[in-house]
Amino acid sequence: MKIHSAAAKEDLHKRLRRIEGQTRGLQKMLDDDRDCREVLQQLKAVQSAIQNATGVFMHSVARDCLLNPAADDERSPEEIVDELLELMAKAK
Repeated sequence: MKIHSAAAKEDLHKRLRRIEGQTRGLQKMLDDDRDCREVLQQLKAVQSAIQNATGVFMHSVARDCLLNPAADDERSPEEIVDELLELMAKAK
């Protein structure tokens, strides 16, 4: 399974760059001995951003696999759905 939509890929790239910036900011906060509450708030923000990116990713994968199956994909619709459900379970 792959994401074929250029728009979905770009959206994920933007989200991941934002997350990367947040984690760099967290490292700086630790180096600057910032208050634990502030660090925790930023950790929760990163966690939320990752959860949102995961949701966007799963939505894109499901959409691509179900609506635009690859021409060389020999799996049945049931097999595709089973694989998607497995991925969703791992994403939790």
